[in-house]
Amino acid sequence: MAETALSVDRLPDVAARADAPRHAALVRVTHWLTTACFLALLVSGLEIVVSHPRFYWGETGNVLTPPLFSLPIPASRATVPTGYGFVLPDQNGWSRALHFQAAWVLVFTGALYVIWGAVSGHFRKHLLPEAGDRSLQALSRALARHLRFARPAAADAWSYNLVQRLTYIVVIFVLFPLVIWTGLAMSPAFVSAVPATVTLLGGRQSARTLHFLLTVALVSFLLVHVAMVWFAGFSTRVTAMITGAPAPERGSE
Repeated sequence: MAETALSVDRLPDVAARADAPRHAALVRVTHWLTTACFLALLVSGLEIVVSHPRFYWGETGNVLTPPLFSLPIPASRATVPTGYGFVLPDQNGWSRALHFQAAWVLVFTGALYVIWGAVSGHFRKHLLPEAGDRSLQALSRALARHLRFARPAAADAWSYNLVQRLTYIVVIFVLFPLVIWTGLAMSPAFVSAVPATVTLLGGRQSARTLHFLLTVALVSFLLVHVAMVWFAGFSTRVTAMITGAPAPERGSE
């Protein structure tokens, strides 16, 4: 009788969980805004890099300065030595304007998400590793599962696993803040108001180089993220992030 009563008492909680959206509305909105902004930044950033595909360290860098490294691509400016006998069309105008606009939309979107995540407890509930996962053994097991490309367990439909939690923490609280910081360090107007933005990085060219490397890290994350979503069930995961469809019952995937 006690077991029956307990089961009956827990029915509303189970039903409520089954009907609950997999992702909150604000998470879904900020996710797709961030995606659109990042793609706009990526396209416009590539056009900006094409104008001078050489990277330096320090405050200054030009065609007479030995680069830290160069991209093996033609430039859109004839004065940049690339080894190619031609130049690409110069798209520096619209690309800089789009890069600037998309960057500020991303900053405000990210600020909204971080504030909401802290106030609502989203980070504590969904991103911080659970008590039983805070060990090297738990991390090694989770990494081994991912390296085997094992299909996600049904429980992963209800919450992020350990590798996802740690990866999202690094992306949200390390990579994105750094890429925003290095971007601001290349803005003359912002640097004139806050000089420490660029001096702490070692110079404007250092900021540009770090900005590029951080972008490469974020693009790598994006490719792995999309691949894992595809592997786990692309239509189900994407639909849930668009509509907030209820998470499937345990064992249904």
